[in-house]
Amino acid sequence: MSAALARIPRPVAALLLALAIHLIGMALIRGFGTMFGIRAMLVLATLLAIAAIGQTLVIIIGGIDLSIPFVIGFANVTAAQLYGDGVPFAVVLPLVLLVAMAIGALNGLVSASLAIHPLIVTLGTGTALQGAVQLWTAGFPTGAAPSYVTSFVSIGGSIGPIPVPWLIPAFLVLAALVILALGRTVYGRRLYALGSNPRAAQLALVDPVRTWTITFALSAGFAALTGVLLLGFSGAAYARVGEPYLFQTIAAVVIGGTTLIGGRGGYLGTIAGALCLIELTTVLVGLGLKPPLVQATLGVTIVALVAIYGREAHVRELI
Repeated sequence: MSAALARIPRPVAALLLALAIHLIGMALIRGFGTMFGIRAMLVLATLLAIAAIGQTLVIIIGGIDLSIPFVIGFANVTAAQLYGDGVPFAVVLPLVLLVAMAIGALNGLVSASLAIHPLIVTLGTGTALQGAVQLWTAGFPTGAAPSYVTSFVSIGGSIGPIPVPWLIPAFLVLAALVILALGRTVYGRRLYALGSNPRAAQLALVDPVRTWTITFALSAGFAALTGVLLLGFSGAAYARVGEPYLFQTIAAVVIGGTTLIGGRGGYLGTIAGALCLIELTTVLVGLGLKPPLVQATLGVTIVALVAIYGREAHVRELI
């Protein structure tokens, strides 16, 4: 059976799993399939998928980014504080994104140029960033997002007769651009080349330091964007709002079929993985499971999925 499942394209397998979980939820939980419930899961899955863009790029290149939850918290609090202090949001948003991307670029530059594993670098810079935010706000961040940002991500929002907020179509455009960049641009080919065989990629004149720096900068940028969107979603700033995304971004990437050793996968699978993860989490919470048991169940699910279709040899071993 596992061999048959392994032959199914991974994004398709993740989407089928999400559909199966949704049907189970409808059968077991009253009101699970309502329009409001579906919209809520779509918004949550979209926020996770945006945060996981960078994690997908980083993992394809053969790294991992543990700073994502800290950057999300930084952007969430900083945007709220600055806007609350009277800084125009048109200035706040690009400023927050640029600072976050500078931090991400530093992660990639240090990891690639000094040959330090990104797990160590990103965890270190992320922890330092969270500490700096806590010192700045004294642990009590203030401020909120503009009303139009809240409307943009609101579960109850709609686009005319279409019962979804503007976040959903905007994300579809963003997702198409990311998929296009991975499959049709020089940058995308360099990512897969470095993830598949770093030595061969360098011989082909791919600059690993430059590519790693750009990739980690993009990862931090998308994490910061998620933090700002979460500010509009929740209505209040919280420095630890990104904590769930440490596990969830990696899980979405793995469920979607991107291999943790690099060189294989794609963002379409990550989107399917994010949807699958939110569906599963919603079902488990709806069944009344406590948070620790929810986490344990999710962990077992990830291990099972990797065991089914995550054991193939590295790309360079198949040549």
